[in-house]
Amino acid sequence: MKSLTVKGLVMLAWVYLLGAICLEVVGTVSLKFSNGFTDWRFAVLTLSLYGVSFWVLSLTLRTIPVSTAYAVWSGLGTAAVAVIGMMFFKEPMSVLKAVFLLMIIGGVVGLNAISGKH
Repeated sequence: MKSLTVKGLVMLAWVYLLGAICLEVVGTVSLKFSNGFTDWRFAVLTLSLYGVSFWVLSLTLRTIPVSTAYAVWSGLGTAAVAVIGMMFFKEPMSVLKAVFLLMIIGGVVGLNAISGKH
């Protein structure tokens, strides 16, 4: 029974981490729309989303090691924003940029794989 509870907490921590990533990504897109914080609506939205993202990330640190959680949060967030930039803001995607994004994702997967039990 105890093992089931621990597995549930670990799964919940990963759900929180995915939520923190989504909040950070939307916050970053809002930052783009804030026009250097000249549009107060997007500026407030950006700061709010980043704040909630950090709070949710802090909840994951109760269970997931900080090195793993932060690497996943920053790596997947970076990759997601790069893809959004390419798809919606027509930012260029070169072969090298794609390779480096795949390296970031590979690094996140690798860190998670070697981190062992949480």
